[in-house]
Amino acid sequence: MPLKHARSLLFVPLTAPRFFAKAARRGADALILDLEDAVRPERKAEARALVPQALEALAGGPPVLVRVNADAQLLAADLASLPLDRLDGLMLPKVEHPGQLDALVAAIARAAPGRAGALPLVALIETPLGLLRIAEIAAHPGLSALGFGAEDYASALGVEPEPASLTWAAHQVVNGAHAFGLPCWGLPGSVAAIEDMAAFADLVQRARRMGFTGTVCIHPRQVEVANRGFSPGPAQLAWARRVVAADAAAQAAGSGAVTLDGRMLDRPIVARARSWLRQAEGLRQAEGLRQADEGF
Repeated sequence: MPLKHARSLLFVPLTAPRFFAKAARRGADALILDLEDAVRPERKAEARALVPQALEALAGGPPVLVRVNADAQLLAADLASLPLDRLDGLMLPKVEHPGQLDALVAAIARAAPGRAGALPLVALIETPLGLLRIAEIAAHPGLSALGFGAEDYASALGVEPEPASLTWAAHQVVNGAHAFGLPCWGLPGSVAAIEDMAAFADLVQRARRMGFTGTVCIHPRQVEVANRGFSPGPAQLAWARRVVAADAAAQAAGSGAVTLDGRMLDRPIVARARSWLRQAEGLRQAEGLRQADEGF
């Protein structure tokens, strides 16, 4: 599935090879091999060495990204070890200014000239300083998506990662992403709760209403909830079809005023209906391509 349609991005622990093959069968739209927070400092080299094995096990599955480290020294070691020509994207955490993305693009050009400018980059906004510079970061020409790191952002504020603390910041990241036509992945709360799926579903719904287009997942049981929550539901699609049909009928009749269920249908409402239908069609096409690749 193209990254722009990704609703669920499942983290795959690099230091647990037994999970590699299973990860591709969990239903996630994309997978993230993590070299950052999920790997203790003394195991970074071990994790880097396991990336080729993970890619081999995940071949033919969903797109695979690697979350690298923000620290310059660790990032250099990450890029020196990664088979960049086999990756579908890089995720850079704790982005606080566009110069970090400039440096990453330049490093990719040195390490793999053929991938320079072609490797999708994702910037994670996880600090107050990064949030203050959201417009500059989102405008970077090498960027393919934005992400909001709720846990790190809450830690920077010294508060609990819950909607009451994070809604304003999450809105800023979403607005920055949509201003530049980027997917935006995240939640206005913690992704760490893996037992209460009803609560997680509520958080996903809140995120979608804010404008997020998907989220990372740290456990396979979160994937289905995210996929469902970030997709237009049957009722929404039925409404969207009726709106588009009513608009088409009004245009055919030469009528400037369109009403449906006692409500005027102005341009923004029709545009939203069309966007939901396009999203559903994009997801159907992506799913069809995935099944064809898997020989279904």
